Amino acid sequence: MPFSTFEGTQIIEHMFRNQAYTTPSAIWASLHSSDPGLLGANEIVGGSYVRMQVSMNAAAAKSAVSASTITYTYMPAVSVTHAGLWHAGFGGSFLLSGSLSASKIVNSGDSFQFLAGNFVITLT
Repeated sequence: MPFSTFEGTQIIEHMFRNQAYTTPSAIWASLHSSDPGLLGANEIVGGSYVRMQVSMNAAAAKSAVSASTITYTYMPAVSVTHAGLWHAGFGGSFLLSGSLSASKIVNSGDSFQFLAGNFVITLT
């Protein structure tokens, strides 16, 4: 998952310039209809879609998995191709993104779900 411009800058400043890094009080997962790039573009809109708060299990070997199921209900008709992480449920700073292993067509009113352990963050 590539870091966003915001998060990458924060990490470099912290690691190499000893600048303070404040960890977010919560992390929110977003869905995207195409590559969000470094700024979080192409986020899903419509239906009852909102970002969902996500908690992760402890990291091991540069990877962490979701501690619980993440469910988006009453989605608009859309093809979901990417997921992202944010500092906030609305607005906020975009942190990073990754593509789904396969895009998923969602019909209007359907739910979209990552089962516990299936939302995976791996740094390469």
